[in-house]
Amino acid sequence: MSPINPAILQKYPAIEDLKKRAKKRLPLIAWEYLDMGTGDETSVSQNEAQFKHITFKPQFFKGKQTQDLTTTLFGRTYKVPFGVSPVGFTGIMWPNAEQILAKTAKANQFPYSLSTLASQTPETIGPLAGDMGWFQLYPPHQAELRNDILDRAKQSGFGPLLVTADVPAPSRRERTARAGLRIPPRITPFFVWQALQNPHWTMAVLKNGLPRLRTIEKYAGSGALQDVMQFVRNYVGGTLDWEYLKQVKAYWDGPVIPKGLLHPEDVEKALDIGVDAIFVSNHGGRQFDGAPAAIDVLPEIAKVVNGRCPIIFDSGVRSGLDIIRALALGADFVMMGRPFMFGVAAFGEQGGQIATEILIADLKANMAQLGVTTIDEIKALEPITM
Repeated sequence: MSPINPAILQKYPAIEDLKKRAKKRLPLIAWEYLDMGTGDETSVSQNEAQFKHITFKPQFFKGKQTQDLTTTLFGRTYKVPFGVSPVGFTGIMWPNAEQILAKTAKANQFPYSLSTLASQTPETIGPLAGDMGWFQLYPPHQAELRNDILDRAKQSGFGPLLVTADVPAPSRRERTARAGLRIPPRITPFFVWQALQNPHWTMAVLKNGLPRLRTIEKYAGSGALQDVMQFVRNYVGGTLDWEYLKQVKAYWDGPVIPKGLLHPEDVEKALDIGVDAIFVSNHGGRQFDGAPAAIDVLPEIAKVVNGRCPIIFDSGVRSGLDIIRALALGADFVMMGRPFMFGVAAFGEQGGQIATEILIADLKANMAQLGVTTIDEIKALEPITM
């Protein structure tokens, strides 16, 4: 990766700074799709707000220290304890985002997760991610379709498999409806005006094409986005049950992780099936506005798991300190979607690396303040929750 100009990191030292710049560079429909939740968006705001109630008592007089961020998960060593969560329909947010973030992940040796409903195929992204690729399955109704998608992901080099548990039905995303987002996007006078006001995004679209769901196009019988979306509505999602998870576990040659569990009973059932990790998430507040903040249920789930498998966490993480908070409350690894998408929308090709360097710098700085040098020492901290 090309080195980042230090002046950029000086001017944009936090993920919030990337968010503000991204908003200025995106058309309204693209911004609303990236930033929105569902309902009144209480869940989105709570996800972030609840982190602020978690504090620590720093310890000093530790002498000279060097922070080691390496983490082992599924027998693989990652250079940092975080990675990129799967994000669907990324083409509307920033064309080419999957390629940018897959390259970033490979260069920095952390996971990149590709969604079934992303804008690029596993065949395109797998080689770019190398051995850092994870794949997220939105469950197709038909076993033949499901297995073909899984075969494609495996042949493209993806390792851990995230099985989407937290999308039993499409959510009502009122904010995008008000913004006028339609799938496929309609080329209205307002859309054209917005495109003209945001030339960076528009040039990226002209270079890479309008948003598509390329993985699913093979099965829909037509490359037209309208037909692909209808196929998704008819044949993908809303079908997951425990027997389905057992079938996926039996078929996939690699770690299988149900993504989106919040209830202890679901965690116990998943452990009985023999999953390789539990992924605690409320889908970033994009699905159910009545869900608790994911960080609030993490300690309870950690007690249920009790070391039987790793715990992966996302939803609301916006800083290195937030990563520390999640690790201290029971997570073994932390994933993020929006922070990386803010970076790409803010700076294009360099955006993934800029977001990465912000998170690493903040993580190391806060580890130093706490007097800890390794991820295991973070996990041994005793956080104070208010």
